[in-house]
Amino acid sequence: MSNTLVDNLVQLKQDFAKKYDGNTHIQEVIPSLVSKEFPLDENHLKLLHEFAQKNPIYTNSYEKEFFGINCIVYEGDINEYWLNSIKHGSSCQPFYPTWIMSAYVMALTAKKLGYSDLVDIGSGDGRIAFCGHILGLTSYSIEIDDVLVELQEKITNLTGQNFNPICNDALDVDYSEFQLTSPVFFIGGLPQMGGDILATSIIDKINSMTNLKNNTGLVFAGTHSKRQLSGNLPNGGWSALIEKHDLNVIDSISLPTIWTFDQSVETPYIFTKFN
Repeated sequence: MSNTLVDNLVQLKQDFAKKYDGNTHIQEVIPSLVSKEFPLDENHLKLLHEFAQKNPIYTNSYEKEFFGINCIVYEGDINEYWLNSIKHGSSCQPFYPTWIMSAYVMALTAKKLGYSDLVDIGSGDGRIAFCGHILGLTSYSIEIDDVLVELQEKITNLTGQNFNPICNDALDVDYSEFQLTSPVFFIGGLPQMGGDILATSIIDKINSMTNLKNNTGLVFAGTHSKRQLSGNLPNGGWSALIEKHDLNVIDSISLPTIWTFDQSVETPYIFTKFN
């Protein structure tokens, strides 16, 4: 992944957080135009804006410059979806999405690492799977909460981009039905919030599928917070699971998320594969 793109996105977020004077529940920015700082495919950038424009969680948008870049600010509220998402006993984390731009960077990283399929576990409104789809990956968006899946289906219909929303408990899905060849699994949920249990179950399922393990990657969302990690800082809190299952860390990218908007650090995403 281009370090320049990641660094510029982080600086854009930090400048935005410093200057933002709104009071909405969630907020994020997407560059208005392709530039040397953000050298995205023009159609991809257009589709990222379309995802936000067609997504009911965003209720307002306006143009403003941050970090010397003309951007569109998207503001919204996820309280309704957040409250519904915590009702599910096997849910590892309430709905709190990463930034759309961060989702694109992660999907782009997965593509550059050679993966052809993307499976997002605990996918929320489906933004990572959406980004994987527009980048040409075969995407599957697994979400246990029916209200969030309805939201995904609405976005699919309004954008014309089918990233395969599936309403099911990820622990019950038969992944062999997807005919995966070289998949990357994005695991929703921090390790200390039950994400480690979910990840272990997914790893067991991968091990049960013949010849899939050698071609499979796993991406974990972590945290740099010492308070949340209780001292387990390496690999965003995933070091114990990575060691236990003999995984190899191939990349680590810290990106803006809605839950770190008011913090000076970003959210680390740990890309791993089986040794």
